[in-house]
Amino acid sequence: MTEMLRNYIDGRFVAATGAESFELISPVDESVTGVSPVSGQADIDAAVAAAARAFPEWKAATPGQRQAALLKLADALEANSEALVEAQARDTGQPKHLIASEEVATGADHLRFFAGAARMLEGKSAGEYMSGFTSYVRREPVGVIGQVTPWNYPLMMAIWKIGPALATGNTVVLKPSDTTPGSTLVLAELSKGILPDGVLNVVLGTASTGATLVAHPGLSMVSITGSVRAGIEVASAAAKQVKRAHLELGGNAPVVVFGDADIDTAADRIGDAAFFNAGQDCTAATRVLVHESAHDELVAALVKKAESARPGRPDDEEAAYGPLNNIRHFETVTGKIAALPARATIRTGGERVGETGFYFAPTIITGVRQDDPIVQEEIFAPVITVQTFADEAEAVTLANDVVYGLASSIWARDHGVVQRVSAALDFGAVWVNAHIPLVAEMPHGGFKRSGYGKDLSAYGVEDYTRIKHVMSAHD
Repeated sequence: MTEMLRNYIDGRFVAATGAESFELISPVDESVTGVSPVSGQADIDAAVAAAARAFPEWKAATPGQRQAALLKLADALEANSEALVEAQARDTGQPKHLIASEEVATGADHLRFFAGAARMLEGKSAGEYMSGFTSYVRREPVGVIGQVTPWNYPLMMAIWKIGPALATGNTVVLKPSDTTPGSTLVLAELSKGILPDGVLNVVLGTASTGATLVAHPGLSMVSITGSVRAGIEVASAAAKQVKRAHLELGGNAPVVVFGDADIDTAADRIGDAAFFNAGQDCTAATRVLVHESAHDELVAALVKKAESARPGRPDDEEAAYGPLNNIRHFETVTGKIAALPARATIRTGGERVGETGFYFAPTIITGVRQDDPIVQEEIFAPVITVQTFADEAEAVTLANDVVYGLASSIWARDHGVVQRVSAALDFGAVWVNAHIPLVAEMPHGGFKRSGYGKDLSAYGVEDYTRIKHVMSAHD
């Protein structure tokens, strides 16, 4: 019998109080890999209480002391890379070599950035802004933070959540995705003895667990990376208690290719950014807009790129990506492909790969229009749609005409075009002749229904602080 997973609360692993549970299903072969509890109110209460008890001491720790702890945790990630990779590959089916390089190694680097950034926080200059008084500004931790992470990059997203929160003196209750809890639990285990008990807590469960967590009155702030629908629910719950919310939601990135671009290079890099992690990335290069003069050349190059990209199993070091994460998502993707209008043409792909598992072929689609669901909605799969534009103004209009505003890219040699279009694009990130270059110093976060707040960078660290004005009389 498969062992039940346990929550991590107050520095130890404990069984959930309720009897409800569900099976974890491998996206590689659809076998049962584990059983997770559905944590309820009592479990959330215990986790929040543990975080609240730990908060005064962690808040009082100096930035240097918190830095030291996070640096030790980063070292522990690297030293235990194999355990993290195995746990995550079991849940996600991602190629193990990519988990090791893109999540464990990168995640350790990001933790080190957050550790150092916490020592650089400062208020504005003090001054005598009123006769007889001196004013100064303090940045303080917010309190107990409830955080919810997605299934597409479970370890990386956990680090993006806990890193800035813990570095600035907050304590955390983290709820990972129901389908991918494994690497987060290993991360929690590694934190034992590095972080004081109660500073980091992990509760397992379904969407109902997440809803119970974000509605808890003991939280001062909630943060989620997930769908727009989930973000709306989290923001609504936070608004009812007037607590802060940090939302990193969906994306549908436009990739604007002008006629003077290096088409072969663009197709190669766009394909990498579209198919990585099976396109399950909110910044994936899924929506290509190309000048009509370069359409045929770019489509041919993208088809060639797609046909060279191959999904594979976790141990396959040549695999470009793994499966879609779960049966619900797989059925959503295949449903969107089946619902394509008759005028749309699947140039390559568009189908399941293999008879078991949730693998989907790299796909290129032309003949779509701006109002088609495949263009307007985030597909979160290794799928690229291609549309044409006649001029710069139309390119900007088409690019901005979605509800998302997370990321975008421009491919052109003309410096004037790059400057004008980058200013006009309504997205939180604009990359030029590249897509998804991302390091810890770069702010990540969007506009419109892609949410608000920043992950990474000094801006992301500041999001987990509150501003206090102190005014002292001279006598």
